Amino acid sequence: MLRLFVGDDWAEDHHDVEVMDASGRRLVKARLPEGVDGIARLHAMIGEHSGDDPDGIEVLVGIETDRGPWVAALVAAGYTVFAINPLQASRFRARHAVSGAKSDAADAHMLADMVRTDAHQLRPVAGDTATAEAVKVVTRTHKTLIWERTRHTQRLRHALRDYFPAALVAFDDLDAADTLELLAKAPTPAQATRLTISQISAALRRARRRDIPAKAAAIQAVLRAEHLGQPDVVTGAYAVSVRALVAVLTVLDGQVKALQGQVEEHFGRHPAAEIIRSQPGLGPVLGARVLAEFGDDPDRYTTAKARKNYAGTSPITRASGKKRTVAARYVHNDRLVDALMTQAFSSLQASPGARAYYDRQRARGASHNAALRQLANRLVGILHGCIKTGSPYDETTAWPSAEQIAA
Repeated sequence: MLRLFVGDDWAEDHHDVEVMDASGRRLVKARLPEGVDGIARLHAMIGEHSGDDPDGIEVLVGIETDRGPWVAALVAAGYTVFAINPLQASRFRARHAVSGAKSDAADAHMLADMVRTDAHQLRPVAGDTATAEAVKVVTRTHKTLIWERTRHTQRLRHALRDYFPAALVAFDDLDAADTLELLAKAPTPAQATRLTISQISAALRRARRRDIPAKAAAIQAVLRAEHLGQPDVVTGAYAVSVRALVAVLTVLDGQVKALQGQVEEHFGRHPAAEIIRSQPGLGPVLGARVLAEFGDDPDRYTTAKARKNYAGTSPITRASGKKRTVAARYVHNDRLVDALMTQAFSSLQASPGARAYYDRQRARGASHNAALRQLANRLVGILHGCIKTGSPYDETTAWPSAEQIAA
């Protein structure tokens, strides 16, 4: 079978492309525009070198991304597409050019040569379903907005600490609806001292707080107590900034809640949702994140070890001579690790087997984070088995007793 190797160095509006044969000889190179015209010209370039049997050709494409309409079009055309990590590409480039020279055309040549010689070491773009891709889009946006809300809350905290420290004492949750309402109404210490019990109580009531009279009285007492402050002109400037932060947080909170509904809706449509939700510690939102980051290509993870390695929960062993160290993986998918570690922590209450496993790691001297990471690694293996067999989680099967193991 004829094999052609394509290197695609992409930019926002164009692609530098090179087509290479099995001997490493350049057949053609070009700069193609992004879009339908560019992909059509790429197909034509490949077609010109496909010989008399267009069906007897295999095209391998190396590109430093795994998403977008262009990649989808390459996969739809039947090409084998390898999403190459930029760090891998940089290391490969250094093997052949120590001068540090770099250009888009040279990168296209390097990517083509990389898939020609190292395709067996590279991971093809996963063939996830459209349903899984939709789950990924909404879950990633949802999580990004949560991170943004946290960042803006910290900015609000820093601002209040600098000019209005009483607010930090009065309000426990800075991103709570009642706190944002009251700060928007009274962003300066002087305005806050004029807040009445009825105004504070109304805000607490709208936020569905309990024990409203006592909480309202405590908040008013703190706001009316004496505290250090800033000159009026500085306080006014801070108040303008705080009002802006409060407005942003209010919008973010509303969009986070709206997107959570979309996450649950899209996740519920996926055929694997029931199996994933049966896992201890995984609800509809956390389960959706795990599905989104793992994907649903049935051929992507051949073994539980492969899934654990991708998850970043399995350790790395470094051995040289008499020296051998085992360390955590620090290069990983941050979103996936965040979801899996949260699942592991939640499973301590949901699964007796998970709790016993965690306690054994702690008894061996492992720190909380290390024990939690080992538990997350074990839970990934359990999830892999459930998905491969199409079976929901079973506590007895997942955590067999010593007697069952001996039998």
